[in-house]
Amino acid sequence: MYNVLDVAKYFLAKETMSPKKLQKMVYYAYAWTLALLNDSFESLHFRLFGNHIEAWVHGPVIPELYQEYKSYGWKDIPKLDTYDGASFSHDVVDIIEQVWGVYGSYSANQLEMISHKEDPWINARKELPAYVSASNPISDKDIFIFFNEQARS
Repeated sequence: MYNVLDVAKYFLAKETMSPKKLQKMVYYAYAWTLALLNDSFESLHFRLFGNHIEAWVHGPVIPELYQEYKSYGWKDIPKLDTYDGASFSHDVVDIIEQVWGVYGSYSANQLEMISHKEDPWINARKELPAYVSASNPISDKDIFIFFNEQARS
């Protein structure tokens, strides 16, 4: 397992972005790593980081990551001059780079809308209206099943 803040720094070395976009990028890195580096939801031995993910109004959120960057509000977090990600394995770097390639061009609002259409966030919200605040956990099982199915299609 790695540190959630190191995953965030990997993305922040690519460009400046809002805390909301950073949350979604880190979430998708977690989700795709969970789906691609484990064999089944019954034996999830590899997790990108140990922090839990919650289904907030604006999509999936890692509370510790939120606390780290909440002072930026809706403003962009500055781009890091450098971050080499040397602590990540080759497989993890490959997945993070693919996540960047697929999701990096989307805005924070677009990523929010995408996440709101996906089963892990929907299931965690338990039919709450999208505008109602909640901190329900998003299940690793739901993440694995949804993204594993996406990888197969």
